[in-house]
Amino acid sequence: MSQENKRHEFPWRAQYDQQVPHYLSYPEETVDGLFRKSVQKNSGEVALIYFNKKMSYSDLGNKVERLAGSLQKLGIDPGDRVALLLANCPQYVIAYYAILAIGGVVVPVNPLSTESELLHIFRDAQVKAAICLDLLAERLENVRDICHQAGETQLLKHTFYTALNEYMPFPLKFLYPFTRKLSPGGKERLKVAGRFKDLLNEGNGPVLKDYPSQKVDVRKDIAVLIYTGGTTGRPKGVMLSHYGLLANAYQAIAWVQMGSKDRLVTVLPAFHGFGMSVCMNAPLFSGASTILIPRFEAKDVLKAIHKHKPTYFAGVPTMYIGMINYPQLKRYSLSSLVGCFVGAAALAPEVKRSFEELTGARLMEGYGLTEGVNALCCNPLRGENRTGSIGFPFPDVDFKIRDIDTGEEELPPGESGELVIQCPDLMLGYYNRPEETAYALRDGWLYTGDIATMDEDGYFYLVDRKKDMIITGGFNVYPREVEDVLYEHPAVREACVIGVKDGYSGEKVVAFVSLKDGAAATEQDVIAFCRKHLVPYKVPKTVEFRTDLPKTAIGKILRRALRDTPPAEGEAKQSAKEAAATK
Repeated sequence: MSQENKRHEFPWRAQYDQQVPHYLSYPEETVDGLFRKSVQKNSGEVALIYFNKKMSYSDLGNKVERLAGSLQKLGIDPGDRVALLLANCPQYVIAYYAILAIGGVVVPVNPLSTESELLHIFRDAQVKAAICLDLLAERLENVRDICHQAGETQLLKHTFYTALNEYMPFPLKFLYPFTRKLSPGGKERLKVAGRFKDLLNEGNGPVLKDYPSQKVDVRKDIAVLIYTGGTTGRPKGVMLSHYGLLANAYQAIAWVQMGSKDRLVTVLPAFHGFGMSVCMNAPLFSGASTILIPRFEAKDVLKAIHKHKPTYFAGVPTMYIGMINYPQLKRYSLSSLVGCFVGAAALAPEVKRSFEELTGARLMEGYGLTEGVNALCCNPLRGENRTGSIGFPFPDVDFKIRDIDTGEEELPPGESGELVIQCPDLMLGYYNRPEETAYALRDGWLYTGDIATMDEDGYFYLVDRKKDMIITGGFNVYPREVEDVLYEHPAVREACVIGVKDGYSGEKVVAFVSLKDGAAATEQDVIAFCRKHLVPYKVPKTVEFRTDLPKTAIGKILRRALRDTPPAEGEAKQSAKEAAATK
């Protein structure tokens, strides 16, 4: 293919930063194998920073090998599934690479999952062992009892627990509030449970002498079985290969030229694809440092940026909203930040503008999904950053816009259709769901269910989820365009728009909003504001005020939860009116 034809087929490549290659070379390597090479190359450098305590690459690598040896000695064989129910902490990183080193499969699980959700995942994935936060002991052991009483003794043969404060420096180790939240039942369970620190056994524990992972097929065998967040339905297991994970991390590294002098804030949970790939694998493969923060609190994140001077931050829109609206924001210096990744949900233009003005950092909106490991597309770090756009595809990633009805016709620039993707990062399929796999993966292309457009220069714009589209009076309304207007209202902190069944128009547009601290607005105020910026059929018919909007573990607003909860006609509206009256 000639260079002219390549440029015509991939118009976005003309927009790449000069330092970003059009193609990358990926080694036929396992994830843990690449991690070991990084440990050898960067042995004396800082790998992890956790509550001001630093861990070198050599120390981290040693702990990974010792844990891998202990798991191997326990009888965890290649292909066995080991669940991780941990927040961001050194134990997560150690366990992740140790499981992969012995050829096991990592099953990342949200620690906030209910017993019924855990049962579904453990049974579906056939989880043999789990490493968990001690706060979950009562819940997890209850699930284990249910499985064993049902005769499923192959599930959860081993459970091991650890505390968030185990790797904290003194005196935080004794003061951190999580250490005081163990339930009485949990304390009893822990008395007879296995402990992570005993598995690690740093003094004289077994050291892995060979690497079963070297025998896996990096392109065909499962490395990570990660369950989708379930924002639109029951979670299903996404099978990710070593090759796909490695490719995704390489692409993120190349996009910003990440290297050993960089530091990245990891507050996105590592049990989510975004946190796992962009915030853990990418920095640790490149020799950079990752600053681990267990959960998002604006003050904690701002303090970490101020103290540790990271070059990069990755988050979801609600995190940027939280920092923008933090009352003491001006106390902290964010000048070290060069670039900030944002994804997982639509970014309102007003949020982007405000954050960039406040910090001077380049905010790079992107797009990804679990079926492609995660980030696959992003605005450039140095080139033209187009507000409202998700940017353009990473090296070796191809996007097309196809018609919604058949998924076969490629649409020209400017037309909306379903986004389909082809790249080396793609999942192997959905575990135990051949029909859903066949529907999502067709002729080597992943059908995302997302509606998007591409402009003449190759920048993509996410319109909305195919299933989130609202049809009112025969007109199509995409929630994102209404939400973008709501975020421009000076009193609105967060917004989410859904369609609710209506006997007259089919569906009506309903908005849920939370207000900024100290701000007040009425339903009529918000609707009147929308009328100034939207055609009549897109204007919300109802506005519901909530103190907070429900979110997933990474902070993505949970549209399904709002859809499943009927709008409240009294209390929320009245409280907002009262707030306005007393302003």
